[in-house]
Amino acid sequence: MATRTKTQTQPLRQRRQTQDVDMRTALFLAAVCGQTYAQFENSDGLFLVPRHYKVVGAFSAQVYDFAEEKFGFVLESDRSSVLAFRGSGSAVDWVADFIAQQTPYNYAKNSGYAHKGFSDIYAAVRPQMLAIVQQLPVDKPLFITGHSLGGALSVLAALDIATNTGISSPIVYTFGSPRVGDPRFVRTYNNKVATHWRFQNEFDIVPHLPPLVYQSPNTKKTYYYLHVKGEVKRSFRMGSVSGNHILSNYFTDLASEDPLFATALCSEPPGFCPLPN
Repeated sequence: MATRTKTQTQPLRQRRQTQDVDMRTALFLAAVCGQTYAQFENSDGLFLVPRHYKVVGAFSAQVYDFAEEKFGFVLESDRSSVLAFRGSGSAVDWVADFIAQQTPYNYAKNSGYAHKGFSDIYAAVRPQMLAIVQQLPVDKPLFITGHSLGGALSVLAALDIATNTGISSPIVYTFGSPRVGDPRFVRTYNNKVATHWRFQNEFDIVPHLPPLVYQSPNTKKTYYYLHVKGEVKRSFRMGSVSGNHILSNYFTDLASEDPLFATALCSEPPGFCPLPN
């Protein structure tokens, strides 16, 4: 986060992966992720926008012949931009989560294979999302973030944006993200995307999916999965599979490290942060 005051709520300028992760930026982006769920749940698509930011655009898509759904938005301030993807929230998302076969990643040359379910959703949201991102100034840091399925979409988008737009160095923060691609995809991603911080609760089952070695029950074909770089290990246990994964508990865990900043963040505007469960 920017360091002008203790209550400042804008992310810092881009940092190299060799530096320590910025926990205030992580907390801010986790709160932004929470608003992607609000956007999805509100029939009018409304959500709260943090202080100093404006909405550049929102994107939606129709996947697998289901009704069109909202999948995220792009924000901009004087200092940075944010692209946020929503996690699983509907039947179509759960269908996609379980299609763990792989398909070629089509947006970077010789970049291996990625999870087909995640890739299908990304292909559907890409035209709208990319049109919005291409409106952003290329000299302004772009933060990409998402929780769960949104983390997987963030990975697919970051490599695409770094390869095919003027924004060559997106900064990625994900929370409870599953594995996205095979070893070649991960190698390409790690070389192309300079900064990625992957927050993972050790008791959260979702980051352990798909398994490192996955055999399709239908075709019996074997697929290999790895995580992208930048693991930031967290440790909290909430007594249930869902409790160990939901965004509000990731936010609460991060907030415990800087409660005064979290209080300030959540007041601008009131209700901006995910409620604890």
